[in-house]
Formats: sequence, structure tokens, C-alpha cells
Amino acid sequence: METKKPPFKQVMLAECTYKEIKNRRFTTVLLPWGAAEPHNYHLPYGTDIYESVYIARGSAEYAASLGAKITVLPVIPFGVNTGQLDLPFTINVNPSTQMLILMDILSSLKPHGVKKFFILNSHGGNDFKQILRELQPQFPDILLGYINWFRIKEQEQFFEEKDDHAGEMETSIMMYIHPELVLSLDEAGMGKTKPFALKELHEGWAWTQREWTKATSDTGAGNPYKASREKGKKFLEFLERKIGTFLYELDNTSNNNLYAKEE
Repeated sequence: METKKPPFKQVMLAECTYKEIKNRRFTTVLLPWGAAEPHNYHLPYGTDIYESVYIARGSAEYAASLGAKITVLPVIPFGVNTGQLDLPFTINVNPSTQMLILMDILSSLKPHGVKKFFILNSHGGNDFKQILRELQPQFPDILLGYINWFRIKEQEQFFEEKDDHAGEMETSIMMYIHPELVLSLDEAGMGKTKPFALKELHEGWAWTQREWTKATSDTGAGNPYKASREKGKKFLEFLERKIGTFLYELDNTSNNNLYAKEE
């Protein structure tokens, strides 16, 4: 009896073979983007990288299970870190470099039927909005966008402390996905930060870059001491469903039908 080939479920492009890919078409592409930088004393430099890959995989797998034609590209491991260059081995790529990287990636994807291209961003220093505004007219047939998963408001339902960087949320996530890379919380700093002296900068409507070693003492921004593996697991499951549902709906919505119809 002939055995039927199981349906294609692999979403990570780096793990696929040419035999699996050559006759397939993906209409939605997700690009994980992280950073290499300190995360308090207890989390690894690659925290943003590990988070972006894990969340991209889980979300894309959920979207694919619903029927989305989606693939995940290999992660970009370096982000914009111009405010942390005095910290050892922090790796910075400038926004202009990110523009060139994205230009080359999109040029490579353009002939292969891609209709949506979204970045799954895990680093607060990455701000893709203006870059994608500039690139969009050059790739009119591909909808460009990004997802800042760490901005999802519902995280407040899972964590007690606000996490800006290496606090309760990120520590909980890393405790779940890579516990072998997380030091004991006895090793962690408190993640205290100094606000700007000018209240207008603290309020947010005026802006300047934070110099990280002046704003923090341990490179953290958020108290990690209430973190737990179980909190990380529950939050990741929530993220995968929420982002995965969005990616499925995105994949199944024509680029010409992104706006609600007038009543």
C-alpha cells in the first residue's frame, strides 16, 4: 500500500531541504530580529536572539496549523545598540545597515511570490518604522510590517513587575526556553533605572537616546526577582496563539483589502 506523504509542517527555512522547498510557495515571510547585548548579570547576551527565534517558530507553527503559507527566515542577531557601546562586546548595527540588509532580503524574495513580509522584533533599540516606510514604495507588491511582541499589553496579566529590559518577563521566558543559560536569581541585579532629570524627557513626548551605563547600574531595567519558569511558559503559549492568529489572518487577507469597508 502506498503511504501518503504527511502534510508539510516545517516553518523554519534554515531547517528545510531544497527537495522540500522547491515546489512550495510561501505568501508570508517572518524575519526574527534580535540583538547581542548585556541583560543584567543573570541572562545571556543572546537573550533577544533566543526569544525572537522561539516566538517566531511557535507563532508561525500555529499560523501554519490554521492554514497559513508561512516560513521563518534565519534570525538577524545584531541590533541597534548605539547607547551601549561602552559595554564590552555589545554589537551595534546602525539603522542604515539594517536598511541595506532588508533591501537585499526583499530583493531576494521578490521573484518568489511573497505577499507579506513582517519582522518579529525582540529588541527595543530596533525601530523599523521609518526604514519600512522608505522601503515600501520599492516593493509595492509586498506588504511590509513588524511585530514588537514585547509591547503586547496583555503581558500585564502574566507578570507583576514592569519589564523594560531583563526583568521579570524576559527572565521568565529564558527560564523556560533556555534554563541552562540563566544564572541563579541570587546573581541578578535589581534592575533599577534612573529617569531623565528633565521631566519632559521622562514623560516621553520629548526624546533623546538613553546612555545605558548612566541609566542603570547592572544593565537591567526591571526587577527580575518574581520571575518563574511557569510564568514564562504561560506567556509564551499566549503569545504563540495571539501572534499566530494574526499571521494567519494576515496571510489570508489580500493586500488590497486591509481596510474596513464603509458602512
